[in-house]
Amino acid sequence: MIDTPPVHALSAHNLVKTYDDGLARIEVLRDVSLHVAPREFVAIVGASGSGKSTLLHTLGLLDRPTSGTVFINGASAQGLSEAQRSQLRNRSLGFVYQFHHLLSEFSALDNVAMPLIVRRDTRHAAREQAAQLLEQVGLADRIHHFPGQLSGGERQRVALARALVTRPTCVLADEPTGNLDRYTAESMFELLVRVNEEFGTALAIVTHDPALAALAHRQLFMDKGRLADEEAL
Repeated sequence: MIDTPPVHALSAHNLVKTYDDGLARIEVLRDVSLHVAPREFVAIVGASGSGKSTLLHTLGLLDRPTSGTVFINGASAQGLSEAQRSQLRNRSLGFVYQFHHLLSEFSALDNVAMPLIVRRDTRHAAREQAAQLLEQVGLADRIHHFPGQLSGGERQRVALARALVTRPTCVLADEPTGNLDRYTAESMFELLVRVNEEFGTALAIVTHDPALAALAHRQLFMDKGRLADEEAL
């Protein structure tokens, strides 16, 4: 019997990303390959300017590579239209950023429900799922508050609930604790670990914080656009 290789939650093969600033060709990603297994927590660390955020945006289908391929649940994103990429992103990926990017005119409940409303779930069903997620991240009593009425840590919890509401295969987070004080950051660390364990959601997180990186199952190091596994160093 032939064993079927496992399908990764997220993988990339030979990603290259270059920019031309009119004076020179800048190589931001240099032949980057990686995989994130289902339920795995991966931290991507490295100096500022090493290409971490560009890699995350490319993995999240927010940016197209110059060459190379991204796979979500084993399905290639190569050759997809923007509409198809958006649909795949909405169905399979969640995002958390250093700055929460919540919509100030909407309550926490409606911010979390928004990805479901965008994909045309009914408003009632979307709000019901959003309320469940907000309860699970400890904000059951804050669902009708607006972002301006929430603390920084609470806003990040809303952002995490929004990332999880579509039940994605993988959540991508770019410096999710970078704008928080140490106490609040530690609380966010604990929540991310719990999400990984209880929801079974794969996590790929860019971080400068060694405490957060240490919680990951695996650390990947970026240096001048190249990526190395900790085991290879």
